[in-house]
Amino acid sequence: MAALDEIPPVLNSLSEPPPLFDGTTRLYINLACPYAQRVWAARNYKGLTDIQIVPIDLQDRPTWYKEKVYPPNKVPSLEHNGKVTGESLDLLEYLESNFGGPKLIPTDTAKKEAAVELLKYTDTFTKTGYTALAKPESEVPEALAPTLDYLENALEKFDDGPFFLGEFSNVDLAYAPFIERFYLAFSGLKNYDITTGRPKLLQWIQAMQKIDAYAKTRPDPEQVVEKYKRFTVSRL
Repeated sequence: MAALDEIPPVLNSLSEPPPLFDGTTRLYINLACPYAQRVWAARNYKGLTDIQIVPIDLQDRPTWYKEKVYPPNKVPSLEHNGKVTGESLDLLEYLESNFGGPKLIPTDTAKKEAAVELLKYTDTFTKTGYTALAKPESEVPEALAPTLDYLENALEKFDDGPFFLGEFSNVDLAYAPFIERFYLAFSGLKNYDITTGRPKLLQWIQAMQKIDAYAKTRPDPEQVVEKYKRFTVSRL
């Protein structure tokens, strides 16, 4: 059984496919993809080392991935019980419903309701972040304020821990890959600290860095800043 930090070789257009649908559960990811990181970190946290990690090179994708594994040709996707499913938020729920390990969905009614709303908001947050990267530096704080304040207020709702629902949950894993990338990118490219005036968000970022299962999936900071330079060009 592989340790959580042992990453298999990345598969590209020259790579042979794994023995598909042989009973092995496989999580297809890309090492730099924030969507895949959500599910990868959840797999780690739940201790599901029987789920085999299969890294895919998205810049040089194997043709067999689209043809034989997952026709949408995106990551993450999960091969389990003879079928392949995708979409990161759906897969977070799938892991919770179909596998063991520590629970990532609270039983408390108020927290479950908060989780639903926060998960619905993830797309708004990410779209706002990427749009703001293309704005002039002087306009960034105002562009980001509504979504960042939304997160700050959400982090104040439960006082039994530093996480969105107080306790660590799927909500934290849904936001973490994007918040971390924006934290790095806006600091490095727009001279703006997204935690300014938001102590709960800063505390949350620091707490996430201490979650070992997540830390093992974190991207290289310099690579994040370099990659996110392309979002700073306005597409209007």
